[in-house]
Amino acid sequence: MSNVKRKPRLGLLLPNQGIVFGATTVRELIELAELADESEVFDAVFVGDNLLAKPRLESITTLSALAVRTRRVKLGTACMASFPLRDPIVLAAQWGALDNLSEGRALLVACIGGGGGKAQMEGQFNSEYAAFGIRPTERAARLEEGIQVLRALWSQDPASHHGRFFNFDEIAVRPAPIQNPPPIWIANNPHVFQARPDIVRRTVERVGRFADGWMTVKASPEQFHNLWRAIRESAKAHGRDSEKLESCLYFSLNINSDRDRAFEESKRFLDEYYSADHSREQVDQWAVYGPPEHCVDALHAYSDAGVDIFCLRFTAYDQMGQLNRFLQQVAPEL
Repeated sequence: MSNVKRKPRLGLLLPNQGIVFGATTVRELIELAELADESEVFDAVFVGDNLLAKPRLESITTLSALAVRTRRVKLGTACMASFPLRDPIVLAAQWGALDNLSEGRALLVACIGGGGGKAQMEGQFNSEYAAFGIRPTERAARLEEGIQVLRALWSQDPASHHGRFFNFDEIAVRPAPIQNPPPIWIANNPHVFQARPDIVRRTVERVGRFADGWMTVKASPEQFHNLWRAIRESAKAHGRDSEKLESCLYFSLNINSDRDRAFEESKRFLDEYYSADHSREQVDQWAVYGPPEHCVDALHAYSDAGVDIFCLRFTAYDQMGQLNRFLQQVAPEL
């Protein structure tokens, strides 16, 4: 396996859930995407996804708007937690349309979603699945089969599929996406929940078998390095070219010379974002906060661990101010 280190790239996460609790506005989200695109510092713009459990401006609709307001950046989800709830035939048409609107810039990052471990959020999560008539225990299986359905519909015309959840013969989704097919990444975080070894193996195996890339969050540099190595070994074992896979870290930042104020704002943002009361240890897992040089050092540490793309989210209520600070004080040092 090659040990060649690739220069990391940057993606900007737009907090489309922040519209619900006042952290941003629709207009500002569009302006942030335009600035990221024009800066040529960022290679991608991401939006979060959920439907009922954690309401926000719907992801595909938002990305479609951004497709006509940007010209260069990839447009992706981080991550599509609603993937197991979505009919993959409908999703194939929607995502294919997005790929056409963006002229081949769509990047689907799928995940199985989850409740987050808090009673309030678990209740919302379970209610969401009940509303769709889907059992939460089917999430992983629906993710895997849904990916297979998408790729069949995007690469075959007409396509047929016979599986556990979806069955169809000789159907076509048109127009075909520009990318053939659009990339699909999988996001998972087995380290966060201290998962059993067999669950860790299954999550690693899923990415190695099905995904074009991997996204994770709240991993230490060592955890990231070890999981990424295992994923690439899994891909190679399945006869895939592991060098073509990409890795991505969902990385939260708050740039402020006053580290205490940066912590306080990050905690408030995360508490409202996830309907939880985060301890300092939990905030430290989510976010890097403090002076620009502290943020630069953290980014370098993860780059050394093998991160190809940073999906940057600002845990702040002045999103535009943070983005400009990043462009002026952090990006030049990278």
